[in-house]
Amino acid sequence: MRASLHPSARPPHCRALLIRPKFAALGLAAALVCAPLLASAHAIAAAQQGADFTGVVYADTNGNGRRDPGEAGVAGVKLSNGRDIVRSAADGSYRITVRPGDTVFAVKPANYAFATRADGLPAFWQHYFPAGSPELQYGGIPADTRLSMDVALQPSPAQAGDLQVLLMADPQVKSLVDVDYYDRDILDTIRKDVIAQLGLSLGDIVDDDLSLYPAINARTATLGVPWLHAPGNHDMDLDAASDADSTLTFRRHFGPDTVAWEEQGTAIVLLDDVIHLPGAGYIGGLREDQFVFLEAYLPTLAPDTRLVVGAHIPFFNTAAATGAETFRAADRQRLFRLLQRFDNVLLLSGHTHVQQHFHHGAAEGWNGPTPLHEYNVGAACGAFWSGVKDEAGIPDSMMADGTPNGYARLRIGASGDYALSWHPARLPANQPGFTHAMALHAPRVLRRGAYPAWGVYANVFMGMDDSQVEYRVGDGEWKPMRKVVQADPRLLVENVRDDEAAMLRGFDRSPEAKPSRHLWRGALPTDLPIGEHRVEVRTNDRWLGEQTAHTTYRLQDASE
Repeated sequence: MRASLHPSARPPHCRALLIRPKFAALGLAAALVCAPLLASAHAIAAAQQGADFTGVVYADTNGNGRRDPGEAGVAGVKLSNGRDIVRSAADGSYRITVRPGDTVFAVKPANYAFATRADGLPAFWQHYFPAGSPELQYGGIPADTRLSMDVALQPSPAQAGDLQVLLMADPQVKSLVDVDYYDRDILDTIRKDVIAQLGLSLGDIVDDDLSLYPAINARTATLGVPWLHAPGNHDMDLDAASDADSTLTFRRHFGPDTVAWEEQGTAIVLLDDVIHLPGAGYIGGLREDQFVFLEAYLPTLAPDTRLVVGAHIPFFNTAAATGAETFRAADRQRLFRLLQRFDNVLLLSGHTHVQQHFHHGAAEGWNGPTPLHEYNVGAACGAFWSGVKDEAGIPDSMMADGTPNGYARLRIGASGDYALSWHPARLPANQPGFTHAMALHAPRVLRRGAYPAWGVYANVFMGMDDSQVEYRVGDGEWKPMRKVVQADPRLLVENVRDDEAAMLRGFDRSPEAKPSRHLWRGALPTDLPIGEHRVEVRTNDRWLGEQTAHTTYRLQDASE
């Protein structure tokens, strides 16, 4: 419907022509001058009331990214403006109402792939910013008046095996030097032998310098894997006057900050859960438009869908000891009520730069038959690309809980079952007791006959509260190790070395060790013969099966 344009909304130098009949004698020339301005004013007035955004979803059978004769429309594809859901019609056409500042995006259906943009990201969104975004340090979103987007879907055969998803949290690069570390440390490890259908980055893509987005995205795109991004607190336009404007530069580079993606039997939703509080920092939570989207989108899914919800800030309270609220409890409870109807839900988060698992129950507002699992993914940058550099010039970057930096993998089976695994970026050379699953620490030498007050520690990177970890010395019997909540001695050693060094050992020193939630201890016997003794540790990873590591310690006699 054409909007009526009040004279006060017309361009000033054209308004006179319309309200003073004698100026009609100016004739066609004046009309031609004013026509574009009037059209623009009409568009602005229409935009304020909501405009129709249209397009066609089609099968791009030749993969060239444009619709050619004979390429049929695809029906039933979901599209959204960040609030509402519509479906493409039988001929692939769709229509959705947009407001200035909206981003229209398609939800990828199973058995299809999106075309690829010039920057390597999947092509499934378009911004509608008829007047551009507010002026921001890193640019925000430029003016875009387009009210149409065609979506190219390339048919993809049904997946034969499990869905393989790469998980990344907090690459958090602060310079091009860090981008290089990210490439050589994380991505080179993935390039070696990893096959995946999708990648997810769970926020803090950069460390406040949003000008680094193109550089880090160019490196990630070399993997050739479709990649989705959620924003973190270090991805915000810190000069934005409101939370609504705080992800504008992020959105320009990575697309909508609310996104859904579907594979066979699986739906993945990424959300911006960082509430920008200008002048007062941020808090975890969700906006009203995100709840409107979830209320519209989730009912389109079958209850047995494997639903994965990812965001940056953990949904659990990370400052429970102090009583401070890190994720708004009311938002968490409202979200959990929406998720309650699904049989299989997995939450993913980042932000903490440690690795841990949390199981939500009634105390957090989850009333399902079983606890709701949240995997708080370790950081790709570890402790912000800190620590002593190795022979390749890459910092050690161990996290504060003793977890090595790296990435995770999520495998989802046809029945909705899932498996998680952590993958250190690079295993350190010449460090006994360090595997992809755990790292051991034990004293090198003890006095034979001394009171057995010293122990071997096992940091099991994917360990949970109920994990069973055992050890044995030599060919002795297997004994249970005791879970302890304390700092990993391996990192404490680095802290002492940094303290005692007369010169800096790296650009930034290793982080101060903090209690780990996946550390176990077993006392080392001192009543064995003089000499070296092998210590073996095993645990039964719930997804990968038995994992082992070993180290040694030596007994010697001493006299007073």
